[in-house]
Amino acid sequence: MTSYGMREKKVVFYDTDKRHADLKIRLQHDDLSQSDFFCAMVTGYIDKDERLISFLYDWREKEKSYSKNKRKISEKSLLKGEEKINEFGFGKEEIEDIFDLLEEEHPDL
Repeated sequence: MTSYGMREKKVVFYDTDKRHADLKIRLQHDDLSQSDFFCAMVTGYIDKDERLISFLYDWREKEKSYSKNKRKISEKSLLKGEEKINEFGFGKEEIEDIFDLLEEEHPDL
């Protein structure tokens, strides 16, 4: 049985043929594969990269699916979460260590 977090998953979404062609051209220009590009974007999003998060907030506001008030609430929530993580001394490595210990103790999970 493959450990959680180690199995590859396929992520699919739909867009127009024009935007797909534009993406392929830009990726070729920047010498990136689609996989590298999307993996980088997902990593930035999961890791809460400030540059990517800021871009997404701006994009959502422009698309009118996200108000400035919601943005402030979300930013405040993210900040509070980071403060709690620091308060309890949990970094990424510590959290991964906890999951590793749980997996060792309960391999059937």
